[in-house]
Amino acid sequence: MKPLHWGILGAANFALNHMGPAIHAARGAELVAVASSSADKAAAFAAFAPGLKTHDSYDALLADPDIDVVYIPLPNHLHVTWTKKALAAGKHVLCEKPIALAAPEIDDLIAARDAAGKLAAEAYMIVHHPQFRRARDLLADGAIGKLAHVEAAFSFFNDDAGNIRNQAATGGGGLRDIGVYTMGAARFVTGQEPDAVPYANLRFDNGVDVYAQFVADFPGFAYQSMVSTRLFPRQGITFHGDKGVLRLTCPFNANVFDIAELTLENDGNKVLTERWPGINHYVLQVENFCNAVQTGAAYPCPLEFSRGTQHMMDMVFAAGGAPA
Repeated sequence: MKPLHWGILGAANFALNHMGPAIHAARGAELVAVASSSADKAAAFAAFAPGLKTHDSYDALLADPDIDVVYIPLPNHLHVTWTKKALAAGKHVLCEKPIALAAPEIDDLIAARDAAGKLAAEAYMIVHHPQFRRARDLLADGAIGKLAHVEAAFSFFNDDAGNIRNQAATGGGGLRDIGVYTMGAARFVTGQEPDAVPYANLRFDNGVDVYAQFVADFPGFAYQSMVSTRLFPRQGITFHGDKGVLRLTCPFNANVFDIAELTLENDGNKVLTERWPGINHYVLQVENFCNAVQTGAAYPCPLEFSRGTQHMMDMVFAAGGAPA
């Protein structure tokens, strides 16, 4: 089967260091073009993708008939606009998270996706990693009994005022950057949606949230999370039931923060440990996207799933009194 031709809108560092190489390495995909106003930045991609075409504008890349799929790593506030433009140009779209800044915007993207007849999805790589499918299956099989409590944390330190993650105008803030993982991970593994967010403590700096502590009520369990862009790096998610405890110790940055590892403690304090060294969830994400386009297979993270996470995030912002 002919590989899908991918183009990248913008020469972002994340695209250069992670997603560009992943597209190049993935089965069923071929990175053929990048669009950037900086010729030097665009040229850097040719180091791993020889023969790469460069376009000096995003519109020029969208007009390129050789492009099947567009990957969008632009600042958050541009995601909805350029996803819609790419769909209107007849391209499939994989857009970085958060794909939107509020749940109703994703409703608009779902409508645009359906009208175009193309696949559009948020680049939510963690659900493509086998540790999450394993955790979901263990939970469904009753490995920890009746789930009662989920706890998730994700933090790193970034106080650079010039970084787009710290700028309100570009849709920055910790919840949008990494809170999307602590919320979506719980939803994906449990298959449940929150009924309410009764408490959220948000701290802001320069108009963006830099610390968030919040709790949520799910139909079958209680949930609590901490997210911060002003603390020492930490990440993990724990599922606690009446018969056992399931932990993912490196759920969000596998092979960067640490090796992906799952531990299951149950049945007389027996501990099962599973690790996935060398798994690249960015490559798996691209391969799953290509497979969905080419075969019609279900994509692990459709826009409907992303809308659920964004709706939960909207609830956290509301509970924490986020500035308008």
